Amino acid sequence: MSTDEARADLAIEEMLSAHRGERHLIVLHDFPDPDAISSALAHQIISAAYEIRCDIIYCGKISHQQNIALVKLVDITLMRFDGSQEFNKYSGAVFVDNQGTTAEEIVKKLEEAEVPFLFVVDHHESQQRLEPAFSDIRRDFGATASIYAEYLEHGSIRMDKSRKEHVMVATALTHGIITDTNGFIRASAEDFHAAAFLSRFRDADVLEQVMNQARSKHTMKVIQRALENRMTVENYSIAGIGYLRDDDRDAIPQAADFLLTEENMHTAIVYGIVSGPDEEEVIVGSMRTVKITLDPDEFLKE
Repeated sequence: MSTDEARADLAIEEMLSAHRGERHLIVLHDFPDPDAISSALAHQIISAAYEIRCDIIYCGKISHQQNIALVKLVDITLMRFDGSQEFNKYSGAVFVDNQGTTAEEIVKKLEEAEVPFLFVVDHHESQQRLEPAFSDIRRDFGATASIYAEYLEHGSIRMDKSRKEHVMVATALTHGIITDTNGFIRASAEDFHAAAFLSRFRDADVLEQVMNQARSKHTMKVIQRALENRMTVENYSIAGIGYLRDDDRDAIPQAADFLLTEENMHTAIVYGIVSGPDEEEVIVGSMRTVKITLDPDEFLKE
């Protein structure tokens, strides 16, 4: 660990201690993935040691088969934002695996209720939407789950394999690291260290169940459409799949994963037009790459 990382590990516990006994809201990005879900669970467990009660909220849907299985098998309680929730009961808001820009509706509601932004823990490029009291953003980590694994390893909580909640959070965090680093292809040394630590506590059988979920018929149809519509340019595979239901948006990254398996392709981009519950149409896309020198964040912005 670097000196800055060690300070961050200590600072988050000092912050939690200062807010002992409060009730916080953990905010996920609109369509949470395993990295976000597992990090939220870890923050909830760490907070409980300081008598802080945390609810986890997201806006959007969880439709990917693995994500649904993760929530069920690890027994994570998530609250879906519908605009009717009262936020004045919370003393602070926590953002994991996002910095508010991908949870705009919830951020606005928190601002209206004057709920302070307390924590931001993320591994993406720094953004300027929030001004939290505590921020730990590590671009050299491949997953936010790896940051939380470090908190668990070096914090005051002592992981115990005989405790179900510790086994489940280790299992969830392992899944988060695997998915966000593309099966460790894009993992850093910190991600490997985090996975090694978690391996002493995770349940391999539950992890296998989560990761071996069958694809739905709708997902298979989206993949078929991506194959039919794909255009290859040098080593890039690009496919527009037209319109699809909001419930099927998680099929887009799965289609990108599939296109990436074609020989001589190092990058796949799949996009479609999704119609939401309010009939608003948005373009949703996913990029997958195995090219080490290609930064997806920079590429998409350009």
